[in-house]
Amino acid sequence: DDSIKAIVLRVNTPGGGVGPSQEIYEEVRKLRGKKVVVTSMGALAASGGYYIACASEKIYANPGTITGSIGVIMNFVNVKDLVEKIGIRGMVVKSGPFKDIGSPIREMKRGERRLLQGVIDNVHGQFVNAVAEGRNLERERVLRIADGRIFSGEQARELGLVDALGNLQDAVEEAGRMAKIEGEPKVVLPPRKKFSILELLREEAKSIIDETLSQTRLHFDYLAR
Repeated sequence: DDSIKAIVLRVNTPGGGVGPSQEIYEEVRKLRGKKVVVTSMGALAASGGYYIACASEKIYANPGTITGSIGVIMNFVNVKDLVEKIGIRGMVVKSGPFKDIGSPIREMKRGERRLLQGVIDNVHGQFVNAVAEGRNLERERVLRIADGRIFSGEQARELGLVDALGNLQDAVEEAGRMAKIEGEPKVVLPPRKKFSILELLREEAKSIIDETLSQTRLHFDYLAR
């Protein structure tokens, strides 16, 4: 929409999967070349949420916003002792030694842990690069604080991770100034999708199923814990 001169991206999330975070980040980067893009952080804008914010031109945070958590996490549950205690035995037929990596019914082998650590280190490096590029910071400087720690908005500003302290309205006004909009900017919100009761129930069921499946498959997260 050519009538829209600036976009304020409101981020309020602990993060999430690596792939989705990177997809949103890339779309914001593409948009940034066409319009002014400013991020406004809510109560929580950490890990994948911060990754996305780095694609914008300017980041606003509240003094008490929880942000940062630059890192990657992969969770596993091991129930080997439990299944053996109740007499259940798991059997696997696989095409290669790493195909059942992360299996909950056996101990993780040293080679498997080394392989997973290598992937996590690589994905972590991608996060660090995105922050360094988006915030115009030296990579080594980002690495020193990219150990998963969280920051308040005030701390993040001191470290150069955000530009200014302020709320959503402050971010809107700044976006208007950056886009050279005369007078008070008119805020246009995207239309909200209307759900029927059946659709809401279907979405809730899908959410529960996805959450259950996510516990049993390999996935990397940019997630604040």
